[in-house]
Amino acid sequence: QVQLVESGGGLVQAGGSLRLSCAASGLSFSTYTMAWFRQAPGKEREFVAVINWSGGSTYYADSVKGRFTISRGNAKNTVYLQMNSLKPEDTAVYSCAAKIWGALATVAKGDHDYSGQGTQVTVSS
Repeated sequence: QVQLVESGGGLVQAGGSLRLSCAASGLSFSTYTMAWFRQAPGKEREFVAVINWSGGSTYYADSVKGRFTISRGNAKNTVYLQMNSLKPEDTAVYSCAAKIWGALATVAKGDHDYSGQGTQVTVSS
């Protein structure tokens, strides 16, 4: 059974930082492209960042470029999202998604095999 479990969310002041983790189990992690998405109340799910199976390629939404960094540790079956210079508009439930041998562009558009339940990030002004 495949599980993606996010952690690391919380309440932070604007300008602060958080590091999210997504621990994967039940799959061959090093063959999966991994991505982060977010959904704010009353809004559609939004792509945040994606990283390919080797960690050699990444792609970001314009809204987070230069502030967020996606990385992965294949030995730990975990993908990370380092979020710096947080803004109130970053408030959302953040979830990770996985697609086997996924192309960055298609995964960013929502093509994935598995997704997690998410972790809440709240940024206060």
